[in-house]
Amino acid sequence: MTNVITGADALSRCSWVGNDPEYMRYHDEEWGYPLHGDQNLFEKISLEAFQSGLSWITILKRRPAFREVFHGFEIERVANLTPAEVDALMSDDRIIRNRAKIQATVANAQAARELTSGNPGALDALIWSFARPSASRPTRDADTPVFTPESIALSSELRRLGFRFVGPTTVYALMQSAGIVDDHASLCWRATE
Repeated sequence: MTNVITGADALSRCSWVGNDPEYMRYHDEEWGYPLHGDQNLFEKISLEAFQSGLSWITILKRRPAFREVFHGFEIERVANLTPAEVDALMSDDRIIRNRAKIQATVANAQAARELTSGNPGALDALIWSFARPSASRPTRDADTPVFTPESIALSSELRRLGFRFVGPTTVYALMQSAGIVDDHASLCWRATE
């Protein structure tokens, strides 16, 4: 089975995109592009944690609300959310109201703050240190792994530092979306860049 689909614009894209315009935009403009910065990567960690068990499009469509309620994913501000603020988030139907995931986001901000305090860029450097050597592009959906030795190792290190909801599969999705690995299908138009 092919791992690309051709859209109305005649571009071949990775098959997971489907026909949703927001998914197509995300694929074309964000997914797989190298992303740097502690705050940017903290946002990715947070959103991937919320995605766990759900479809990415669910998170993507709620991303503006997530950004609003989590103060643009500013690490310090999220790290300082109070229990009362967490309770308030539980009643906000614009986001995923999962207490464990909300609390994990706060705990992850605290871990990120600890890591980057006095050492800006430390989260970025840590995550990118697990980039794997270039691999061949997937030609079938079955060729795309759900985790790798690198995502297992990064997951382990993040957990050691106090991060939560960072299992190997979630971390691999982070690595794909942040361009740490490039899993665009071999026939995807983005693979030719």
